[in-house]
Amino acid sequence: MTEKIGLVGGTFDPPHIAHLILGEHGREELHLDRIFYIPAGTPPHKDHTRTSDQHRATMTQIAIGDNPHFELCRVDLDRPGPHYTIDTVEILRAQYPNADFTFIMGEDMFRDLPNWRRADGLFTDGRIKVAVMRRLGVKGELRADQHEHALPGLARNVIMLKSPLVEISSTDVVRRLRHGESVKYLVTEPVLTYIRQNRLYEEEA
Repeated sequence: MTEKIGLVGGTFDPPHIAHLILGEHGREELHLDRIFYIPAGTPPHKDHTRTSDQHRATMTQIAIGDNPHFELCRVDLDRPGPHYTIDTVEILRAQYPNADFTFIMGEDMFRDLPNWRRADGLFTDGRIKVAVMRRLGVKGELRADQHEHALPGLARNVIMLKSPLVEISSTDVVRRLRHGESVKYLVTEPVLTYIRQNRLYEEEA
């Protein structure tokens, strides 16, 4: 029996409410069985993360812990980097050979797809679908076929989700924390408690 699994990736530094909305709305609209939250290990586009892998994994687990459909996936944390999405997906395909995967992402990530390593082999063969949520504040038209010139065949595997993604960024959450501004309702209370207990984001990384 095929299991339908959604994949939500990111540094989650820290995880915030928009990450949770992305997974929950995507799960509901696409009728998915589970959502895997995949903290990035060594993102190829970043020199470092603000906090350690352990802190990011723990915060992610805390954030998703009250949703029975959400799971922490350590596939990128437990192997050496740099980490590319195509390698992550191939590992998950081997671990879950009967699963049907959908990569759930925001509009800004979708616009950058042609720059992903081996994106043509990742998304155009039909083995993994892409579900995209529109982000507030992102200008320009959003279409399933807008990358067809760079990634022929991608459009038939793209699903445009109806639910908008709330405009929250980890960068803004960290900025507010460092300026003593409220992040209530931007991150969950348990995540905020963890941040305060471990004195995270108090200084520039």
